[in-house]
Amino acid sequence: MSPRRPKSAPARSSPGTAGPRQLRIIGGRWRGRRFRFAAAEIRPTPDRVRETLFNWLMARIAGARCLDLFAGSGALGLEALSRGAAAVQFVERDALACRALRELLVAWEAVGAQVQHGGAEQFLAGTPQSFDIAFLDPPFASGLLGAAVSALEARGWMRPGGVIYLEHARREPLPALPSGFQPLRSGAAGEVGYHLFEYQPRS
Repeated sequence: MSPRRPKSAPARSSPGTAGPRQLRIIGGRWRGRRFRFAAAEIRPTPDRVRETLFNWLMARIAGARCLDLFAGSGALGLEALSRGAAAVQFVERDALACRALRELLVAWEAVGAQVQHGGAEQFLAGTPQSFDIAFLDPPFASGLLGAAVSALEARGWMRPGGVIYLEHARREPLPALPSGFQPLRSGAAGEVGYHLFEYQPRS
C-alpha cells in the first residue's frame, strides 16, 4: 500500500465507491477484528491474497521487524502485528490515513508499531534500519515499485535472508529487480499479481 498516489496515478478505490470501507484481520490475536478506512485513494490487499501471503510467512513472522512501506489502510502491517511480529514501521503519504492508523493502533493497544507520515522515497533516503520483512504495495501504475526495491538493497534496509512482498497490477510485468532478490513464491488473484522474494546479498 502506498506513499499514496501521485496526481497522475489512478485512484485505488473502485469507481463509484465513497465513504469509509471495512477490513478484517484474518489471523492471530486480533483475528476477526474489523476496522474502517477511508475509501478514497486506497486499494487494500484483498483478504484472499493476505491469507495466502501470511501462510507463506508463517515460519518467519514471529518476532520479525517489518516495514509496511506504502501502508494505506495498514492491513498488511496490522496482520503482521496480529500474528506476532515484534515491530512494524508504517509509512504513508496520506495524512488522513496516517491519523486513522495511529488512532486504531492506540485503540487496539498495539505494541511495537510506529507510523511515519511521508512518501516512500523520503523515508528510504533516511537512516537505514534492518528489516526482516518488507511489504511493498504501491499504487498501481505509479512506477514506484522497482525504485523502492533498489533503494532497499542499495541503502542496506534489508537483513540477509529477509523477504520482500511485492504487489502490482496483474496486467503489468513485474519491474526488473536487483540480483540480490531471489524469487520464492508468486500468485495472482483477479487484477492483482503478488510475489515473495528473499534477499541474499551479492558477495
